[in-house]
Amino acid sequence: MTSTTTTHANPFGLVVLDMAGTTVVDGGLVEQAFSAAARRLGVRPGTDEHARQLSYVRATMGESKISVFRHLFGDEDRARYASEAFEEAYGELVDGGRVAPLPGAREAVERLAAEGRTVVLTTGFARTTQDAILAALGWQDLVPLTLCPADAGGRGRPFPDMVLAAFLRTAAVDDVRRTVVAGDTAYDMLSGVRSGAGIVAGVLTGAHGKDQLVRHGATHVLGSVAELPDLIARSEAAGLPDVIARSEA
Repeated sequence: MTSTTTTHANPFGLVVLDMAGTTVVDGGLVEQAFSAAARRLGVRPGTDEHARQLSYVRATMGESKISVFRHLFGDEDRARYASEAFEEAYGELVDGGRVAPLPGAREAVERLAAEGRTVVLTTGFARTTQDAILAALGWQDLVPLTLCPADAGGRGRPFPDMVLAAFLRTAAVDDVRRTVVAGDTAYDMLSGVRSGAGIVAGVLTGAHGKDQLVRHGATHVLGSVAELPDLIARSEAAGLPDVIARSEA
């Protein structure tokens, strides 16, 4: 059977996927690692300050972690110290076997690649943490490109930089509207919308629920990333890429 991507004139050829909460389950490790980092700066669990900061961490899931710590701790030195402590604590938890692929995630990535699409994995973590997660999952060679904020000039979500870096570096498509972005947070949705992606899909396996995803620009909301290949195929069969192209012709 001929794949959709070989018969459709204008396929969605680039798929940019978030990691934690979208393709990877980490069982709340972000909050645990944050608490470890906060303790180093004198913020003890159980205090009002810790609760306030943890609430902010939850609200900004998906954002570059150094940006989160800049907001919470003010000056650059304290922010960088907190970020390094966070990455160290998270890395130790990853090394302890605390991450796993979300059900159907690897299969979805492999199917998308088999259909001729280029898949890129992105994260708000630092490169060292991203590499630790990839190694723990055995995903080092799963996709041709992985990106963290530092790889895109330093700005993470909700800025569109990582999506646009994927577009520029892969040259997989000739129009950003033929890009698909998928993630589990409001910031994932904002970065997808701001990049001009044709499909911005929220998934319900991570930090934020349907209402928040839709409010921040999701064009579709899925139970999990395992449903994404079928969504893309349906969109192509319905002629969505052609409609996008004609809308500004």
